[in-house]
Amino acid sequence: MVNEKNFLENARAYDAWFDKHALEFKLELQAIRTLLPQTGNGIEIGVGTGRFAAAFDIKTGVEPVTAMGAIATTRGIKVITGKAEVLPFGNNKYDYALMVTTDCFLDSMETAHREVFRILKSGGCFINAFIDRESALGKKYSGKKNVSKYYQGAKFHRPEEIYDSFKDAGFQNFEFSQALLPADLSPGEQPVVKKGYGEGSFVVIRAVKFDSRRLV
Repeated sequence: MVNEKNFLENARAYDAWFDKHALEFKLELQAIRTLLPQTGNGIEIGVGTGRFAAAFDIKTGVEPVTAMGAIATTRGIKVITGKAEVLPFGNNKYDYALMVTTDCFLDSMETAHREVFRILKSGGCFINAFIDRESALGKKYSGKKNVSKYYQGAKFHRPEEIYDSFKDAGFQNFEFSQALLPADLSPGEQPVVKKGYGEGSFVVIRAVKFDSRRLV
């Protein structure tokens, strides 16, 4: 994982961001909720301090940074120490998996996506939320990543890159949602969540794992 030391030292400061940016957090939750299954056994990979898992009542998370995971446990999340590239689970275990702004910190995004495919049941969904590299926030964070406490060494992605990696891992049936955050808007425009991508900084992609052996 990129920049693990800084997250270890600044876990509480990271968690406080969500309170200071309540509108952005609300919009991000809304964008994810439009594509997240309402039932089933789910897991968040890169659970961080548990803000998203707690909001969606996801009981289990994987997190490599112990200080972040410790905060998540206070929100009722069972945190398993591990990395997305080597998930500590057997095959076909979960109905859905969620990642939120984890892609830019992965050692290998492609390996992580294949691992998610492996642990999902047939028909299971993978929901991945990320900052679009070409968006207002993506450009801002990319420009500051050499001095940022959190984004040093981070690699942001375009939606097409996430899509290609999902497809290579075996996923199908893609859907997109996006949140147009204050950074994306001109004066007088209102933040909004809508389908698709290309306008909002916060993008959500959902795809499905199908068992090819059952396809005719």
